[in-house]
Amino acid sequence: MRVNSNPRAMGVVGAGIVGLSTAWFLQERGVEVTVFDRTGPAGGASRGNAGWITPSLSTPLPEPAIFSHGIRRFFRPTSPLYVPYPPGPDLVAFLARLARNSTRRRWRASMRSLVHLNGQALDAYDLLAADGVDHAPREADPFVIGCVDPSEAEAFLTEARRLGEVGQQVLVERLAVAEARAMVPLLSTRIRAALRLGGQRRLDPAAFVTALAERVIDRGGVLRAGREVTSVRDRAGRTEVTAGDLAEEFDGVVLAGGASLNALAGEFGVRARVRAGRGYSFTVAAEPMPPGPVYFPAASVVCTPLVDRMRIAGMMEFRPDDAPLDTRRIAAIVESVRPLLQGVNLDDRRDEWVGSRPCTADGLPLIGRTTSPRVFVAGGHGMEGMTLGPATGRLLAESICTDTVPNRLMPFDPLR
Repeated sequence: MRVNSNPRAMGVVGAGIVGLSTAWFLQERGVEVTVFDRTGPAGGASRGNAGWITPSLSTPLPEPAIFSHGIRRFFRPTSPLYVPYPPGPDLVAFLARLARNSTRRRWRASMRSLVHLNGQALDAYDLLAADGVDHAPREADPFVIGCVDPSEAEAFLTEARRLGEVGQQVLVERLAVAEARAMVPLLSTRIRAALRLGGQRRLDPAAFVTALAERVIDRGGVLRAGREVTSVRDRAGRTEVTAGDLAEEFDGVVLAGGASLNALAGEFGVRARVRAGRGYSFTVAAEPMPPGPVYFPAASVVCTPLVDRMRIAGMMEFRPDDAPLDTRRIAAIVESVRPLLQGVNLDDRRDEWVGSRPCTADGLPLIGRTTSPRVFVAGGHGMEGMTLGPATGRLLAESICTDTVPNRLMPFDPLR
């Protein structure tokens, strides 16, 4: 069964970077769009994340090293990847699938699929910026990787070579520690090796996603903020979206609701379950402000300069989307970077935040048509949603409006 390849009106569920990018690219093809969101633009994972646009570092979550130190460490609240004990049956099943996908062979296969999507990331952002979307990404230069032990730098370089073997370019070079400190005086004397990463970008995620929503509205789109979609029905050649007491019909619908994707997509044959992989962040004053992003591999923590404060972000925990912020996780980030930074008062924190990144067990997003020819999915990007959101929207809009599946999207079939 084929969908009308020239839809006039589409509904989009989710006003994060993925949903709004899809709406914008649908508008580019002459489609009227209505975007639904239970809170509003940038209310979920798009708001407090690190703001990195890093296609070179966009990799699947399941990889060979993830279980190398044993499962027990995941139950410690200070672990970069935390699983509350005891995990429920659904989470146990998800972790088992994650483990099965954490082999070198499967990682390479997944990476080959992601390489093509990663290659579209910066071009898609450029199209949004050319249309006047404010707060566009800027060059992330310098992008400094600070290592406590030289072996961390060697491990990063080894991984960069592996990425190169599957076609993903990583522009990374050794950097003398003295030079790194000259660029980023915040680096403490504990940093004994450094690298410089090129070709990446950064942005203020909340400001950009809000600006993108405004541009979608300026171009004639409708935003239904504060409207949680409770059902999607496909019947008589139309798709009905119900949000509270409001029901509207469209030629088709895109489900881009992040970690809440399962509730609506399961009815349309999507068996791959999305789990909330929650990340934490906060902001601090920094003197002087680093000129670009800083990454500490040993702590799995990232730092990004915003307008007048520095955002520090990290952690991954598998908890329900609506679970409250766990202050132990903030404390774990603080203690992991305290020895690595100087000139930063980590006890004067603002904007403490937790957000849910939608993760799949194979580490690949879900992008494309469901069992309904009028219902599409765009989600499950894990930690790469900000990097890959516009590229996803661009390719999915092409697929919807041409009734074809671009080769770059085939590995991300929601029905796989």
